[in-house]
Amino acid sequence: MNRKVIHMVEQWNPLNLERESYKVEAEQVLTTLQQVDDPSDLGKSIQEIYQHSFQQWIPLEKCVEISYKLLAIKFEMKSIL
Repeated sequence: MNRKVIHMVEQWNPLNLERESYKVEAEQVLTTLQQVDDPSDLGKSIQEIYQHSFQQWIPLEKCVEISYKLLAIKFEMKSIL
């Protein structure tokens, strides 16, 4: 799951930077994903992570959109186990 999530977050690229620029944020999103099951809460956390790191605001709708995809990966992996 971890690699899938990291890859998806890096591919998301909301600020149009080089993918390597998101390694720290991807790890933070992964940590948050392990603790949160609500897409809105995860979206808000993602928004805060990126805003803190890059001092740029990402619309909450974009963050919630990726949060649904990340939660789908999380729940898919849970159902396999």
